[in-house]
Amino acid sequence: MKFQGVAAGIAASFTLLSTSSAFAVTEISWWHAMTGANNEVVETLSKEFNESQSEYKVTPVFKGTYPETLNAGIAAYRAKQPPAIMQVFDAGTGVMMAAEGAIKPVADILSMGGKPFDKSQYLPGIVAYYSKPDGTMLSFPYNSSSPILYYNKDIFQKAGLDVDNPPKTWPEVWDAAKKIKTSGAAPCGFTTTWLTWIHTENFAAWNNVSFGTNENGLAGLDVELKINSPIFVKHFQELADLAKDGTFKYGGRTSEAKQIFLAGECGIFTESSGGLGDVVKSGMNFGTGSLPYEPEAQGAPQNTIPGGASLWVFAGKSDEEYKGVAAFFNFLSTTEIQARLHQVSGYLPVTLEAYEKTKADGFYDKNPAREIPIKQMMGKAPTENSKGVRLANLPQVRDIENEEFEKMLAGDQTAQQALDKAVERGNAAIKQAIGN
Repeated sequence: MKFQGVAAGIAASFTLLSTSSAFAVTEISWWHAMTGANNEVVETLSKEFNESQSEYKVTPVFKGTYPETLNAGIAAYRAKQPPAIMQVFDAGTGVMMAAEGAIKPVADILSMGGKPFDKSQYLPGIVAYYSKPDGTMLSFPYNSSSPILYYNKDIFQKAGLDVDNPPKTWPEVWDAAKKIKTSGAAPCGFTTTWLTWIHTENFAAWNNVSFGTNENGLAGLDVELKINSPIFVKHFQELADLAKDGTFKYGGRTSEAKQIFLAGECGIFTESSGGLGDVVKSGMNFGTGSLPYEPEAQGAPQNTIPGGASLWVFAGKSDEEYKGVAAFFNFLSTTEIQARLHQVSGYLPVTLEAYEKTKADGFYDKNPAREIPIKQMMGKAPTENSKGVRLANLPQVRDIENEEFEKMLAGDQTAQQALDKAVERGNAAIKQAIGN
């Protein structure tokens, strides 16, 4: 009884104190995985939103890499202390969709913000990826991206390559990388981030070949991987062969190779369009091009699939917190913010109006390469092979692939052996995840 009396007194005191603006603010925690220039964008957006109104305060909290942030969020939910908002990378989409009771659909959140929610204002390819089969949008597409090619123009010039004509196919990339290495223009010719996202998932979509059955998981959870077909084996064996003399340099499983490229060690680099901010910030004389494709692939290039991340909202929060989240998401959706985000960061604008504004402002006339990721994703209607990849445990499957790729690059196995093992182990992990 004494505890209840004290608690009641404290509650009364807080009621009185809440009349001041200091106690009227509803705190909204946003866990994210952004580093470098993109972390600066997160901090700036939060500050601008907080200064635009007095009811809510968004507090961004860096939680490590994309996989680390996802794991932290899962652990926090189990401990009943999740943040209001968590940034989840594309590979975690299937994981979050399967946890229906743990999340609140963003479509419901936005409807609480006092503005009618209109899904048609967002880029359709991005919205579809973050929606249920019935069309319900589950998360807010904050930083969607597409993989593109970057190249160091100074290194190209030293190697005698055309600085205004980046390679368009993988054979052209290999030839240019060899010239960079043999000419001494740079210690290595080619490096890449995300062997999984870029060289298996987007490689499949861009070349219109199957990554897995059931439309890569979008049509059903029971998926069998197809990444050991000849076109994948050829591609990864070429990478393994180039790694033997250092023409290809492996940087790591996620975005670590960006530092290799920024240091001028390699002349050609495949990376997310969202990596643009750090490349610009480095002061490098660089160019960009479309993601390379395999010339023998029928219909290639097709379309790329979204990468980057979206913002998920945890269940169990108060209505006030949800209203604050809705206000923040509506702020992020404004044409001015989306156009600026796209132009500064390299991520895709998530609204059609922001894309049209950027075009109307003449931004692409001055920066034609910046439209590359949008055209890659929207240039053709998606096929069964290119709608996306959605597995109940895609982060785990990526880990399996990476383990086999690393053994291949160390010379311990061929590409065929690596991909066969990745398929066998990956299929077993998928069946275990869905309870088969």
